[in-house]
Amino acid sequence: MAASLISKCSRASSSLLGGLGNNVSGLLGSSHQIINNNIMSQQRTFIQMRTVLKVVDNSGAKKVMCIQALKGKKGARLGDTIVASVKEAMPNGKVKKGKVVYGVVVRAAMQRGRCDGSEVKFDDNAVVLVDKQGQPIGTRVFGPVPHELRKKKHVKILTLAEHIA
Repeated sequence: MAASLISKCSRASSSLLGGLGNNVSGLLGSSHQIINNNIMSQQRTFIQMRTVLKVVDNSGAKKVMCIQALKGKKGARLGDTIVASVKEAMPNGKVKKGKVVYGVVVRAAMQRGRCDGSEVKFDDNAVVLVDKQGQPIGTRVFGPVPHELRKKKHVKILTLAEHIA
């Protein structure tokens, strides 16, 4: 989408600057190529096996590693449930290191389109730990949580969150 917008802009600017010579259009073409290379190198992926995620609740775990995404073949996105192994944990927490837990993805670096045409993406990959019934283990959720969780029937996580994005 950004690449198509950039190419339209460079065509329009080169037609506006048509009388200034080929130097300006060559410069616009090279900047267009640099921008395209940067967009390609920053491509985001699904949350898949061996992805390390930050835990954003007070269950005691700090980091988990995804073992399996329970929904799609490619991996998990916002609101999907995963099976994960706890890699870092606080000493007094409810969850200990090495335990296999379920989690709901509440922040993902991969962008997701919304119904109104906007797109949402976060800086990190984060998860809230839940039990087998889908109830959160912790009693607080830190940081922003997208409202797409309402469609996925994770209303309890939304009520515990301090900010809904």
